[in-house]
Amino acid sequence: MTLEQIAESAMRLPSGDRAKLADQLVNSLDESAYNEIDRMWGEVAIRRRDEVREGKVKTIPGPDALRSVREAFSRR
Repeated sequence: MTLEQIAESAMRLPSGDRAKLADQLVNSLDESAYNEIDRMWGEVAIRRRDEVREGKVKTIPGPDALRSVREAFSRR
């Protein structure tokens, strides 16, 4: 199977199974790849923090964000 075929099959799994699969894939990475992922997430967090501080993005209250996420998942 190609990577695209595997991804398509995985996307047809129930969300809980997809989460378990994602966890297994992350855990299978060697330490250097995992460290790279941590570094990249750190960069994203710093960039987002700076965007908030500079007024480039509008924040929303946590309960509103959670409601939006729940609504998005209920439409699937």
